[in-house]
Amino acid sequence: MLISDLSYELPEELIAQHPLERRDASRMLLVDRSASRWHDGLFGEFPSQVSAGDVVVINNTRVFPARLNGRREPTGGRVELFLIREREPFVWETLARPARRLGVGAEISFSNGRLHASVIETLDDGRRVVRFDCDADFDEMLDELGQTPLPPYIKRADENLTEDRDRYQTVYARQRGAIAAPTAGLHFTPEVISELKERGALIIEITLHVGYGTFEPVRVNDLSKHAVAPEQFEISEEAARLLNDARLAGRRIIAVGTTTTRALESAVDEEGRIRAGTGMAGLTITPGYSFRVIDALLTNFHLPRSSLLALVAAFAGRDLTLAAYRHAVNSRYRFYSYGDCMLII
Repeated sequence: MLISDLSYELPEELIAQHPLERRDASRMLLVDRSASRWHDGLFGEFPSQVSAGDVVVINNTRVFPARLNGRREPTGGRVELFLIREREPFVWETLARPARRLGVGAEISFSNGRLHASVIETLDDGRRVVRFDCDADFDEMLDELGQTPLPPYIKRADENLTEDRDRYQTVYARQRGAIAAPTAGLHFTPEVISELKERGALIIEITLHVGYGTFEPVRVNDLSKHAVAPEQFEISEEAARLLNDARLAGRRIIAVGTTTTRALESAVDEEGRIRAGTGMAGLTITPGYSFRVIDALLTNFHLPRSSLLALVAAFAGRDLTLAAYRHAVNSRYRFYSYGDCMLII
């Protein structure tokens, strides 16, 4: 398939710039694969679509403040570093702006020298490998100086930094390590989770630390030549046991988000069992892939020509997916991270 086959027109005003006042007030498009049709609804109806015995799998990764604003030494020019992957303690692969002025040996200071970075390697596409130096705990320093790594299509000033630190995080986020939120989970509230449990659903937590691979642009037209960068995931022994028991019993597994989907599908062994442990989710899921774990998918609306949209099209079918997207555009749904969602059954 060509990535150009996953295009759709989206008016810029439909890209959500702020979260709704209530997490669970989002709209939800219910897409039925077997009937090739959809129904407009609200996320508050999600529990009513879940039956006793169903398994709802959520990603409990926690976003850390991965965007740093500093000054190049000695010129004082402004520099932004977006941390995308830790190679070893204090050594990070980053996206740098402006990258062209940051060659090997460039020095950057943050907060008047409280944190310092040196460029030790240059990579393609504006990426730079830097080594940090600070006297305090590095994670604590990031929490103090870093900013919430909002996606570039959220174009507004940082006046709501405090709001974003809370709202660009799921209510069940626990395991620090993501540079982007698993956005399908942003709609959940403690009340929704309680209602799911009251209905007899089983909620299972796994972890996939969302990395640059999830939102890296597809730079080739032939999707078969694109590989999503591996991302670290972890599935506990208890979670694997419960998931395997559910699959043997024929109970539905509902994945909350594409990241959850990628972790689950990456964890299946040759015998069809989900393996416990820590690993790297290395799958690139595109149309033609045969899903082995999930039976339903809750997901936000994704960018055109993206690997995330390719995964959704693989699950729902390209034609149905794009038809549903066109309906969502015409019906004025809100798109992307802070936008509305769709449940594909």
